[in-house]
Amino acid sequence: MFSPKLKKSTIFKMKKITRIFTVLAVVSVAAFTQAKAQVDIGVNLQLHRPVAYERNERIHPNRPSAAHVWVAEEWRWNPGRRNYEYVAGHWGLPPRHGGMWMAGHWEKRKFRRGFYWVPGHWR
Repeated sequence: MFSPKLKKSTIFKMKKITRIFTVLAVVSVAAFTQAKAQVDIGVNLQLHRPVAYERNERIHPNRPSAAHVWVAEEWRWNPGRRNYEYVAGHWGLPPRHGGMWMAGHWEKRKFRRGFYWVPGHWR
């Protein structure tokens, strides 16, 4: 089996190394088997635009007067229903002369991490 010239300590070291490699092989196989069994779970949320988008946003209806301003489409929070509702784009009269419509947008928080939604409003 082993050469008679090998010392017992050398044989013991070889057996120990063989055991270590065997344990590493078993652990590696277990790790790769577990990795294959993992499942990725993701959430894909899509807000589908209603038919009003096709009618109003792509082709604006005729402007009623020179004073009217286009108010773009928007999703607004309805606290009563606890849900977002689609508000179609439309021509609107500014509340005062020279008023501008500011579309809804995200703004970075000044003293905390993250962003917050600023709904569309007249300026």
